[in-house]
Amino acid sequence: MRLRQRIQGTAERPRMAIYVSNKHMYVQFIDDTAAQTLAAMSTLKAEGAEGCNLNAAKVVGEQAAKAAADKGIVRVVVDRGGFRYHGRVKQIVESAVAAGLRISDAAPAAEEAK
Repeated sequence: MRLRQRIQGTAERPRMAIYVSNKHMYVQFIDDTAAQTLAAMSTLKAEGAEGCNLNAAKVVGEQAAKAAADKGIVRVVVDRGGFRYHGRVKQIVESAVAAGLRISDAAPAAEEAK
């Protein structure tokens, strides 16, 4: 509840909700103003995600970013769902950022160099 008080997803910048269980990992992109899930990915749907380890987290993060890009989502707010930001949660976010999602308003280093 403490996180949800500060994090609000909008149509321009949806909430990237992450849930990690013992067997699977789930990522949803949620517009809280419309109460609608825009895109989702999990280890159940991701191709090449075997088990619930760091390699599977990397695959889920990359494919979640691809699913978000297909829906036109570029910037997101990360909702770690009460989980500590390390291990699988950190791997999901970092691989999504590497695949093209932006989680901050700062311009990427490549754009600043131009």
